[in-house]
Amino acid sequence: MNITKENINELNAIITVKIEKNDYEATVNEVLKDYRKKANMPGFRPGKVPAGLVKKMYGKAILADEVNKMLSHNLSKYIVDEKLNLLGEPLPNEEKQPKIDWDTTEDFEFVFDIAVAPEIEVKLDKRKKFTYYNILVDDEMVNKQVENYTGRFGENENADEATEKSTLRGDFVQLDVDGNELEDGIKAEKVIIAVDLMKDEAVKNEMIGKKAGDSVIFDPVKVYESKHEVGHMLNISHEEAENIDGEFKFTISEIMNFKNAEINEELFKKAFGEDTDIKTEEEFRNKLKAELAENFNYSSDYKFAIDSRDSLVEKVDMELPVEFLKRWLKATNEELTDEQIEADFDNFMKDLRWQLIKSVLVKDNGIEVNDEDVKQLAKKVAAMQFSQYGMFNVPDEHLENYAGHILQNEEEKRRLFTKVQEDKILEVIKSKVTLDEKEISQEEFNKLLEN
Repeated sequence: MNITKENINELNAIITVKIEKNDYEATVNEVLKDYRKKANMPGFRPGKVPAGLVKKMYGKAILADEVNKMLSHNLSKYIVDEKLNLLGEPLPNEEKQPKIDWDTTEDFEFVFDIAVAPEIEVKLDKRKKFTYYNILVDDEMVNKQVENYTGRFGENENADEATEKSTLRGDFVQLDVDGNELEDGIKAEKVIIAVDLMKDEAVKNEMIGKKAGDSVIFDPVKVYESKHEVGHMLNISHEEAENIDGEFKFTISEIMNFKNAEINEELFKKAFGEDTDIKTEEEFRNKLKAELAENFNYSSDYKFAIDSRDSLVEKVDMELPVEFLKRWLKATNEELTDEQIEADFDNFMKDLRWQLIKSVLVKDNGIEVNDEDVKQLAKKVAAMQFSQYGMFNVPDEHLENYAGHILQNEEEKRRLFTKVQEDKILEVIKSKVTLDEKEISQEEFNKLLEN
């Protein structure tokens, strides 16, 4: 076997693989012998089918299979041994590829086009200036967070009369056109409704001031503007809900008003765990302000990552084999049309440029990502998911178990690996360039993201 490479230019080359008869003959003969042992044909005892007949029936397919295996293995090995940094994968060269006749050809030649990644230099120094936006945390944001926490841990309390914010429990009874209860009509007991969700202002106003034992007559479909919602509320089938027509009497049995939790140590423990050291409202507000600032750091880093990526992609000089890459996209995504490839090609090239830049930054700065790095990020993801359900200070062993569950998904594991690597790349960029830090409001920051 002989493999050679012919450089066309700095980015394109041709690899020729020659496989001669003595390279594959012994392997093919061994496979044919194995086929003969297993062959089961009428008129012949098992293992006694003539070798010539087995070769006639299976020889061509076996030859093609073994040659292709040999080609694939040795081509891949050559690329690794020669340390070729390829873009995409080798593509058959249709112009130079000799025609193969599997019945008569004994010595095979395969010709491939390859594209080599360009040698690039990524310069990072203090002469380069990147804007970094720090989002200001104001009192209004902290107040909203306080309201979120007191609302999350608040509870319903019984009340004497309904307000526009009340939740009511009561019984529905369907009425006829004369306002009498239908004997065979729909009835639903202990239904819970919220006054502020009513779409009919007249009925909503009628509810305000009512007490337990009072009744209000209304058309629930008109009030809630959804037969599906009314059907769920009355616990009836979808078909019954579609046919609802007319008014119901709703008799109130219980009135509940929601009361936010008081700002005290009980709230602090519910919010941050029994062992929290927060004792005063000032400490509570400072804690919330720090949480907001930390969350905004993620947003600031996200914006910085986008900006630094765009800047480097634009300024790092590199040439790419455009025509080869279009061929490769077409060959590996047969469902894509030429028009679709052209329409999205600029985005593809931008992503490819960034991947090449990342590779250089990783190599030049000795960036490594190990299993422990990925596991720690998985634990952070787990902690964030628990916090969304109001579960803070989750024991470390629970986070370990949940992180392990996340990492069992190979796609999720790859995503986390990429995130860790890009975070480390981001820190390298930050450390080597000059950061022009600017304070900005959240509203102004959101507008930047929209542009």
